[in-house]
Amino acid sequence: MSDFGDLRISADLTLPAWEISEAFVRASGPGGQNVNKVSSAVQLTWQVSASSLPAGIKERFQKLYGSRITADGRLILEASEHRSQLLNRQAARARLAEMILKAAVPPKRCIKTKPTAGSVRRRIASKKKRGEVKALRGGV
Repeated sequence: MSDFGDLRISADLTLPAWEISEAFVRASGPGGQNVNKVSSAVQLTWQVSASSLPAGIKERFQKLYGSRITADGRLILEASEHRSQLLNRQAARARLAEMILKAAVPPKRCIKTKPTAGSVRRRIASKKKRGEVKALRGGV
């Protein structure tokens, strides 16, 4: 996959290429002397608030990854796990797509439930029984 146009997140979600900027920096780690010469690590930058994604997804993204977003609203992902610039670029884009996909799933609504009548009855009965046991411990 050497085509780095729009970032396809799912069948109905696509991030336009112009919203993502990539910078290549020198990476630490494996690579020997090559590490000092070649900029193989990728810094992917994405402006979350100015994105063309639906507002709900952006809100959930900011709530999920707020600690990773800078003060001016940018997300900076760095990928340097591979020795190849191409593989690091793919890894950074895949990680961003995964993060957006996670934010795209709306949270399940919590529905308050009441205890059943039987469970309430059993709870009260056990409390009464325990109270009677304690009452019997009284003075002789």
